[in-house]
Amino acid sequence: MNITVIGCGRWGSFIAWYLDKAGHSVRLYAREGSPHMKQFRESRTNGTVTLPQSIRLISAMEEAVKTELIVVSVGAQSFREVAADIAAQGYKGDLVLCMKGIEQGSGKRLSEIALEYLPESGVAVWIGPGHVQEFVAGIPNCMVIDGTSEELKERLVTQFSSSLIRFYYGRDLIGNEVGAAAKNVIGIAAGILDGMGLTNLKGALMARGTREVARLIVAMGGIEHSAYGLCHLGDYQATVFSQFSHNRAFGEAFARGEKFGKLAEGYYTVEALMELSKKYGVDMPISRAVHEVLYNGANPRDELTALFMRSLKKEF
Repeated sequence: MNITVIGCGRWGSFIAWYLDKAGHSVRLYAREGSPHMKQFRESRTNGTVTLPQSIRLISAMEEAVKTELIVVSVGAQSFREVAADIAAQGYKGDLVLCMKGIEQGSGKRLSEIALEYLPESGVAVWIGPGHVQEFVAGIPNCMVIDGTSEELKERLVTQFSSSLIRFYYGRDLIGNEVGAAAKNVIGIAAGILDGMGLTNLKGALMARGTREVARLIVAMGGIEHSAYGLCHLGDYQATVFSQFSHNRAFGEAFARGEKFGKLAEGYYTVEALMELSKKYGVDMPISRAVHEVLYNGANPRDELTALFMRSLKKEF
C-alpha cells in the first residue's frame, strides 16, 4: 500500500518504521519547523526509532494527501485542526487514527471528528498495548483495529499484521475508542499511587477502573465487555505498570511535585470524561478524583485515600 503517516513523534515515527518494515511504501509528514522532523532530516533517528532511507520525509500537506491511506498520530486535542487540513486538500481516501483521546469541550471521539471533515472516508482506529521501545527491540504484542466498515477492518488487519504485531478485529468502535482513551486516566491514577508509595492499591484501581469505564461505554451505546479487552484492561500492563508509560510517569511526577515535560494524553482526557460523565449520568469516582487533583488543586493523598478506603456497599 501507499501510505502517508502524519505526525513524527514517538508513535508516528514508529508506525512509519513498522509499515515500511511490513513492505509498504511510506511517507512521513510533519509541518515545516517541526523539531522532530528536523532531527530525522539531520540524522534519520530520534534515539529510539531509526528510519530507513526508503521512508520519504515530507512537509507539504498537498503531497501528503496523494495516497490511498493516511495514518494519523498526533495529539488528540490537535486532531481537529489536522482533519480540517486534510479535508481542505480534497482527500477522499481512508484514514487510520493511532492516538487515544477524547476532545475537550465537545466530548467527541476522534472518529466522530474525522467524519465531520471527511464524511466520504472510511475511518479506522489502531489501538492497544505496546511501547515503541519494546517493539523496536523485537518484543511482540497484540493490538486492535476497529472501524466504520468490515471491509476496511479486514483490509487493514490483513495488510498490517506481522510477527511483531498481531491485530484483532474490533467489534465496537464506541467502546474501543472510549476504553483506549480512558485507560490513560487510569494510568495517571496509577502514577499518583506510585508517587505516594501506595502501589499496592493498583489492584483495586484496575478492578474498579474497568467497571467505571464499562458503565460509561454502555451509556454511550457501546458494548460493556469492550472495557475488558485490549483497548482498556488489556492495556493496563503497558499503562499502569510500565516504565515507558507517559501517563503513569506524569502521575508519579505530579504526586511528588516534580515537572514532567512529555505529553500525557490522560491529562486532557479526564476533563472530557467529566463532561461525558455529566452528559450520560454515569458516576466515575476514579476519574473524578484524578480531575480534582489535576484541575482543582485537591490533595492527591486525601482524594485517593478517600476513594479507596471509603466504606463500600458493594465490591464495585
